[in-house]
Amino acid sequence: MLTLKNFEKASETVKEVTTPTKLVYSEFFSAQTGAKVYLKPENMQYTGSYKVRGAYYKISRLSKEEREKGLITASAGNHAQGVAYSAKKFGTKATIVMPTVTPLIKVNRTKNYGAEVILYGDVYDDACDYAMQLAKEKGYTFVHPFDDLEVACGQGSIAMEIVKELPTVDYILVPIGGGGLSTGVSTLAKMLNPNISVIGVEPKEAASMTAAFKAGEPVVLDSANTIADGTAVKCVGKNIFPYAKKNIDRILTVDDDDLVGTFLDMVENHKMIAENSGLLSIAALKQLDLKDKKVVCVISGGNMDMITMSSIVQHGLIQRDRIFSVSIRLPDKPGELVRVASVIANAKGNVIKLEHNQFVNTNRNASVELRITLEAFGSEHKKEIMEALRGANFDPKEIGAKLY
Repeated sequence: MLTLKNFEKASETVKEVTTPTKLVYSEFFSAQTGAKVYLKPENMQYTGSYKVRGAYYKISRLSKEEREKGLITASAGNHAQGVAYSAKKFGTKATIVMPTVTPLIKVNRTKNYGAEVILYGDVYDDACDYAMQLAKEKGYTFVHPFDDLEVACGQGSIAMEIVKELPTVDYILVPIGGGGLSTGVSTLAKMLNPNISVIGVEPKEAASMTAAFKAGEPVVLDSANTIADGTAVKCVGKNIFPYAKKNIDRILTVDDDDLVGTFLDMVENHKMIAENSGLLSIAALKQLDLKDKKVVCVISGGNMDMITMSSIVQHGLIQRDRIFSVSIRLPDKPGELVRVASVIANAKGNVIKLEHNQFVNTNRNASVELRITLEAFGSEHKKEIMEALRGANFDPKEIGAKLY
């Protein structure tokens, strides 16, 4: 079913519901890699991710009877919105089973498209088992988020757009969860130009495609514990695996910590919000030698809730030494606080939060504690501030930073 003719049909069909996501040239990531790096911003789709492509194409291929039965699917959030939005377009009822840990923004947006949402299980795989059970009991038509060749065909429309816009692309990097996106993109890319290298990228703690490649078949991971919730899948699809195995040139894995830093890079340099799963392709750039190559990173989605976003920003700033906290013991006498503040100011540090604790010691004449949270430009600047404090005969002890 993954034929060029079907990919062409899917590419035309999805235009009915997709927003054109033109490639964005990244000066920042190009400078870091020595390559010409372009971003394919699927986070800018109306539903916030590429998933609407496969969902809409699949539903368009169903018979009227299959649609009238009602649709059901399981999803960590993005496919849910794709199915809900597409079902609304076709005037069809949709039921979505989502893991209980799904970010609230994804739950609410799915409901806003008119779908019934059921929260079940800790990860996608639990939700999927329950959705299949409900499909059997109630006669719903199940729309699989990735292990379906028509869904993969819809996702492959991304490759069609990339090659049309950048015919000389050398590498396409694409996130992997269950494998539908990587299968569709890699299969069509190879049909259009066998010289294009397609690299799949997974979170290290949910590397189900890596495990499948090693075993020669899909295997079930013990866990899929990662901040990249959209790709937290324990087992890749069995139907799509043969295509993935044939067409994906290489698979890389990324630590959660690398996604945190990449989020900051995207916000500060591209003013763009991408969810952790969507950042996998960008975070993997530093693992490759891409000098003088043309590279496209698919940003698969941007549906991140505000609490997660604020946490990622805080951890990213701390991770890069742009925020840090110190504890300093001072004599309890006038002028000491001003003296510390002057040293920090002269070193061009910025005080974010300060706590002056006179009760740290029962003998107030001995010392009080000053806890300061500071902003710096990075690791070197942080080192300069710490050395300035020591040079003024203070003894700063670094402690765990916390903004709020």
